[in-house]
Amino acid sequence: MTGMKYCVLIIDGAAGWALPERGGKSCLELAHIPNLDAMAREGVVGLVRTVPPGMEPSSACACMSVLGYDPREYYRGRSAIEARSMGIPIADGEVVFRCNLVAVRDGKMWSYSSGYISTAEAQLLVSALNETLGSDKVRFYSGVSYRHICKIKGREDTLLATCTPPHDIPDKPIAEFLPHGQGSDLLRDLMANSQAVLKEHPVNMERQGRGDIPATMIWLFWGSGRIPDMPPFEQAYGLDAAMTSGVDLLRGLAQMAGMEVLDIPGVTDGLDNDYAAQAEGALKALERHDLVAIHIEAPDEAAHAGSVDGKVEAIQRVDVEVVSRIRSWNSGPLRVLVLPDHPTPIEIRTHTDEPVPFVLWGPGFAPNGAKRFTETEARSTGVLVDEGYNIMGRLTRVQASGKRLVDGLE
Repeated sequence: MTGMKYCVLIIDGAAGWALPERGGKSCLELAHIPNLDAMAREGVVGLVRTVPPGMEPSSACACMSVLGYDPREYYRGRSAIEARSMGIPIADGEVVFRCNLVAVRDGKMWSYSSGYISTAEAQLLVSALNETLGSDKVRFYSGVSYRHICKIKGREDTLLATCTPPHDIPDKPIAEFLPHGQGSDLLRDLMANSQAVLKEHPVNMERQGRGDIPATMIWLFWGSGRIPDMPPFEQAYGLDAAMTSGVDLLRGLAQMAGMEVLDIPGVTDGLDNDYAAQAEGALKALERHDLVAIHIEAPDEAAHAGSVDGKVEAIQRVDVEVVSRIRSWNSGPLRVLVLPDHPTPIEIRTHTDEPVPFVLWGPGFAPNGAKRFTETEARSTGVLVDEGYNIMGRLTRVQASGKRLVDGLE
């Protein structure tokens, strides 16, 4: 253990674009966030490019950067990281795909999450998919809510198919976005055949009966094979670390980095997340770890749903229930990094690869003129960390090579 402690707060998808209908303000600018704004006035604010040019602006790629690993070296696809979290082995000749339970109505993407179907309901549907469509070549694994995994054996060509995430096509006709190109035949067949399995399932009948959105089919995307091993975080940065998150992706990244995955009751991926419990559990973990990472999914989910009010509410709850507790921590010196992993603009309801605002706060970080934690204020400082995986070194003052940094912005 070191004397200094570290906290990384990832507010998923919190950044975005100015909203003309809301006075030209972004969700961060609309939100009442006194604690984040105080951090901005007291610390170093700037922009960080978490997604390398040409790479997909996914949370997998972006959060890998935030945790201090170069995605260009270690990123091979999101679904394999989620599979790691779920304990799904990937052997030679096997590939995995994210398998969403989605709702399609009148040929259009109605809901990429089947109305945020519950995990318990989804497990029953995934079990039915295995009974009907599963084989020694295809198997489905249930995850959290609408997010699941499909593993395919002996068809590595499926990784060559062009696939589109369902949250990228809200209310659009799905025909033009179905998997296409080499290897897509099996994926399309599985997606088409899933409709008959799900249509009359009791879970969906009950959901329709109470006015909830049913799961009408599966949607396969984000295919990947085996992923390269990452050096343990403690080896790379000399710090023992832990992570809390409500999604399999971040838990998978934590496992790949050799971090402890914290099991904190009440942590979810939505607005029902117990923000206070997550913050208190994470800070409690600092008693036995050098660094703790807190990942909060809710703002991103609200943005995918196109809800300005939901995204603003999520950001505000992070501020009052999480950031306030971090700022009040009094068990010794603490350095903090706060940032979104990527922008999720409300207008397009999906991710972009633009740089995101960050603040470095705590001993050794002197104010650099920002007044608020917003995209505009971050741009105004002129600070840009162009290779996002270096942001961890700015916080810890240790590069991944183990070389000490002289100051927090070297």
